[in-house]
Amino acid sequence: MKSDTHPVYRPVVFRDRSAGYAFLTRSTATSDTTIEWDDGGTYPVVDVEISSESHPFYTGQARVVDSEGRIEKFERRFGSTESGPEPGKAS
Repeated sequence: MKSDTHPVYRPVVFRDRSAGYAFLTRSTATSDTTIEWDDGGTYPVVDVEISSESHPFYTGQARVVDSEGRIEKFERRFGSTESGPEPGKAS
């Protein structure tokens, strides 16, 4: 087995800056910045833009942007199929 082929798997802190939430897990992610954790240990910290604490799906703040149905949108864009050629006949 070759040595030095796998990245280092170690404890890393992921921090969601928008929600003020951080969690400690094991990962191969690397970072130059470190943070002192609650257990007194110093771990590398990776800042993320979004996590389960700030994502609208997980927080219950999700909203539907598209209020128009797919069929209505298709008919508005391409017209109704009733005025088109009969099924099975080539034009």
